[in-house]
Amino acid sequence: MPDTGTIHPETTVGRVALTVADPDGLATFYETVVGLVVHDRTDERVVLGDGTTPLLELVAAPDRPERGRDEAGLFHLAVRVPTRAALGAALERVEAGARLDGAADHHVSEALYLSDPEGNGVEIYRDRPRGEWPETADGRVQMDTLPLSLDELRAESDGGERVPAGTDVGHVHLEVTDVEAARAFYVDTLGLRRRQEMRGALFVAAGDYHHHLGLNPWRGRTAPQRGRGLAWFELRLPDAAALAAVREHLEAADVAVTDRDDGIAVTAPDDVSLRLRVGV
Repeated sequence: MPDTGTIHPETTVGRVALTVADPDGLATFYETVVGLVVHDRTDERVVLGDGTTPLLELVAAPDRPERGRDEAGLFHLAVRVPTRAALGAALERVEAGARLDGAADHHVSEALYLSDPEGNGVEIYRDRPRGEWPETADGRVQMDTLPLSLDELRAESDGGERVPAGTDVGHVHLEVTDVEAARAFYVDTLGLRRRQEMRGALFVAAGDYHHHLGLNPWRGRTAPQRGRGLAWFELRLPDAAALAAVREHLEAADVAVTDRDDGIAVTAPDDVSLRLRVGV
């Protein structure tokens, strides 16, 4: 039987925050290459989004060292655009201003992969219609990694210099030191559903999405993140009752919960900071 999950099925990924050496410099990359819009800028941080909804915070941490090669943390943050034409425009921006590390057709989505100037992984992708997502007999999604025709994608570009309204963070992919410990927290305690396991990695989600969170051990990370990189990421719940239910599950599992003005925060495996709140 498929995992039903206990977190509300309408839960989605919210903002992602990165600690970086140069927020202003990195913001230029996320503006010109990824296509995000600056919402707010101070000496300490830059907030970017789709022009309406904040999606990414770049937090100044120049005194923190670079992430070590043994440290867990971010594999990539995944910016989801609403159309194939917008993904084609993203390809053109990447080719003009950065280096494309890879591209793939995952059955459920089409994706471009790159890294920002401080080494944080970035995916830009668009989902295929849900009716096209293949599933197994037990209700899990079937993703794969197949070639993506860049010529065809480029031909469909709308030429946009910025992402369109409705762009969001579709998922976050983490490098973990222990997949089973990650499974125990994100599935058994937090209540996300297992959606697929592939090459030793676990992909989990709220509801029927293909994945809101990827958890992989591929590079053999052995220590929690201490250097720059992922500061925190956020899950958004649809209402206060859903947030209260998650809090109850966490506290029942003896997970320490910290109150925030806009929700709660917990420390996940590998010292990952996870925030949960209601709404946008």
